[in-house]
Amino acid sequence: MPDPRFAPRLTQIAEALPLRAAAFIVTLYGDAVVPRGGEVWIGTIIETCATVGISETLVRTAVSRLVAAGQLEGWRRGRRSFYRLSEAALAEYEAAARIIYGPAEEGPGRWRFVHLPETGGEALMAGLERRGYARLRPLLAVGPARGPVPKGCLSFEAEPEGPLLAEFAAQSWDLAPHAAAYRAFVERFGALEGAAPASGAEALAARLLLVHSWRQALLRDPRLPLAALPADWPGQAARALFHRLYRALSPAADSHIGARFEGAQGLLPAAAPAGISEAGQGIGGGLRQTA
Repeated sequence: MPDPRFAPRLTQIAEALPLRAAAFIVTLYGDAVVPRGGEVWIGTIIETCATVGISETLVRTAVSRLVAAGQLEGWRRGRRSFYRLSEAALAEYEAAARIIYGPAEEGPGRWRFVHLPETGGEALMAGLERRGYARLRPLLAVGPARGPVPKGCLSFEAEPEGPLLAEFAAQSWDLAPHAAAYRAFVERFGALEGAAPASGAEALAARLLLVHSWRQALLRDPRLPLAALPADWPGQAARALFHRLYRALSPAADSHIGARFEGAQGLLPAAAPAGISEAGQGIGGGLRQTA
């Protein structure tokens, strides 16, 4: 039965989040559109963004900027405009989707130290920091040994041993902002748990805000192995809440997608077809099949 508390709580969440139209539209594509073929009418984007307080003007401006930046590709059929993620943007989102929708990553078991060249070192360091590395010195970074080493860099790996790992991590990474982000996520979205939305539109709006907020918190986190984190690390509780809410919201949200989302060939399917994309399988299968 619909809970009358759901809508005002959802409004509070939307108003509290610093939503940027372009970033939210990318979340919309990754969660709802890519698993169903990848293309959607701009009217659907406008309608969906309105449910979280993003105006038509902001949507059209953001879409134009995403096209100019090479993240969206558009075409017209009659009087209607349709858009899909570009190949580059799709590859980027699918890589992120494995982290966003998947289980907690196992610790890599090894740590990697990367020494950067003086020429171009600052740009390389910025890229490593975005991947969760910590800057030890101007040209030396450390992080869990996952992903490729930048070209032209010297790297070596070490096995983490002994009780000093958490102390080393606390000295090398500023974990407080990430812990605060996870706690804020739990506080905000925990208010929706156990409350049923009144409509599929509400369910989808809640799911998109859930994914958007989780994506922002998780991808900024260096995602250190559990042994390197404080005992009261809130990331595990945040992940568990994300999975529970995603499963609870998905039946109504998916039905709404099937009824309202229009592609160039007609309405998109409510259920994401298997095999469209690796991200689509992760989204459409990984979370819902374990419900």
